[in-house]
Amino acid sequence: MRAAAIALLGLVGCSTMAPSPTALGGEWGGPHVGLVLNGGLGALQYDCASGTIDSPIIHGPGGRFEVTGTHRPGQDGPVGQIFVSHRAQYTGTVNKDEMTFTAMVDDGTVIGPYVLKRGEPPQLTRCL
Repeated sequence: MRAAAIALLGLVGCSTMAPSPTALGGEWGGPHVGLVLNGGLGALQYDCASGTIDSPIIHGPGGRFEVTGTHRPGQDGPVGQIFVSHRAQYTGTVNKDEMTFTAMVDDGTVIGPYVLKRGEPPQLTRCL
């Protein structure tokens, strides 16, 4: 009987624990942007740029998130160019299957806002 009481207390304790937050995943797309999140990391595509998300997007109250990553501005020209990566801070919100974010690049450039939907393809116009 004592073992049953201990087991019951263990189950009660487990049922009151809040579920741990999970990182967003999957493919997200929208006008001029695409994002693939996998294992807490992300790869961004823009019309004429790219970037990374270097930490998991775990949204808090109100769906807000803030993560770090990189931004690589693109340009037209020959293949084999060297692109410079800049540190970037990505802030935004997630509401069900819709994400809005803005990037603040370390040189002060603000990029966005962008609106993406989970499972939608990116709508990109490549640089010429």
